[in-house]
Amino acid sequence: MNFKKTRTYLLSKPETLEDFPFGPDVAVFKTHGKMFATLAVENDIARTNLKCDPVEAIQLRDVYDAVLPGYHMNKTHWNTVLLDGSLPDGEIKRMIDMSYGLIVKKLKKAERTRLETLYTDAELYGV
Repeated sequence: MNFKKTRTYLLSKPETLEDFPFGPDVAVFKTHGKMFATLAVENDIARTNLKCDPVEAIQLRDVYDAVLPGYHMNKTHWNTVLLDGSLPDGEIKRMIDMSYGLIVKKLKKAERTRLETLYTDAELYGV
């Protein structure tokens, strides 16, 4: 996936907003005020930071050269994914779904319940 396709997919997640709190070069994607992804370009390579289960974060880094510890993030819970064409689109979408789902699971119960009423598990959790 390239920058444009990744941005489109991030924005397709339910009730997602794009913001630029760190300046115009880094897009931040949030749902209900909680960040689940960033998207930027550095050295002509698009990259996204995604929240991840700590064990899986390490596994993904071991399997894919384009998955690195989260740049400027908590490296236990975040990965930086280089959008250099080396990862299958389906794997990037799965990582985005996981990041979004982890955030939804941590929302206040009322917010989470509302989302779970309006959207399918596949839309919220990628299952």
